[in-house]
Amino acid sequence: MPARGTAEWRGDLPSGSGTFTAGDTITGGYTFKSRFEDGPGSNPEQLIAAAHASCFSMALSNLLAQAGFPPESIKTDASVTLRRVDDRPTITNIALTTVGRVPGIDAATFQEKADAAKAGCPVSRALAAVPEITLSATLEA
Repeated sequence: MPARGTAEWRGDLPSGSGTFTAGDTITGGYTFKSRFEDGPGSNPEQLIAAAHASCFSMALSNLLAQAGFPPESIKTDASVTLRRVDDRPTITNIALTTVGRVPGIDAATFQEKADAAKAGCPVSRALAAVPEITLSATLEA
């Protein structure tokens, strides 16, 4: 089943505004200031960050469980950086930071599974054009 999202922008770029809906329950508004000037509101990069963090967490949880280490918790933060490249707004970096509470696993195995989740989750694969996607993976005691 395809995932759905909609958006509408009204007005010109500097003074207009937009609204979006993702799925059935996620809605928000965005403006030039919320996207390019750190103003209040939402922006598309936040949606990308949430999607990547969600997908990665699910993928890592699955890989850990398949390896015999079902996690108690996988918490992932994603930070998406938007910069001007060749005078065009471009996503230049996504930083994933994940903390896992996984009984019985060692740090090296956790890192191996985290690296595999980063490479294999569908959102990571969809974002392959991003020049740099980094990962910091930590086991919680």
